[in-house]
Amino acid sequence: MTRKQRRLTIIGGSLAVLAVAAALVLNAMRDSIVFFSTPQMVAEKHIQPGKRFRLGGLVQPGSLVRGDNLKVSFEVADGSSKLPVSYQGILPDLFREGQGVVAEGALDASGVFKADTVLAKHDENYMPKDVADALKKQGHWKDEYEAKAKTGKRADDSAAANTTQREQGAVR
Repeated sequence: MTRKQRRLTIIGGSLAVLAVAAALVLNAMRDSIVFFSTPQMVAEKHIQPGKRFRLGGLVQPGSLVRGDNLKVSFEVADGSSKLPVSYQGILPDLFREGQGVVAEGALDASGVFKADTVLAKHDENYMPKDVADALKKQGHWKDEYEAKAKTGKRADDSAAANTTQREQGAVR
C-alpha cells in the first residue's frame, strides 16, 4: 500500500467508527430526546408504572382540586387525551387552569401520574413594558400584543412572575 492509500484507509476507518459511535449514542437517547410526553403519547407508548418521565399539556379547566397538606390533583390534556395528576407541594405562581404545565414523575398502578415536580409554562409572547413602549414609538407594534393587553394580561405581572421564578431557580 502506498502512503496515500494508507492515509485514506485510516481516515475512512476513523469516520466509520465515529458514525457507529454517533448512531449508538442517538439510539440510546431516542426516548429522552423528547422534552415531555403528552397524554396521547403516554397512551400510545404504554409506559409502565414506575418509569419516570415528563408529562406536558394544558391543565383542564375545572379539574383542579386542592386537599390537605398541600395535596393537589388535576387533569392534564392535549386536546385528545386526559391524564389525572396528583402532586403534593407548593405549585408555581403561574400555575392555573387552562395554562400549560410540565410535570415530572411516574405513573402509579391505577394510571394516575404522581408528580414530584410541577413546572408552569408561561406565554411565549411575553414582552417587557419598556420594549413594548419602544416598539410603539417606532411604529413596529404588532396587533397581537395589543389584543393580549386588552384581555387583561399585563406585562408588569408577567415580569414579576418571571423574576420570582428565576430567583427560585437560583435557590434550588
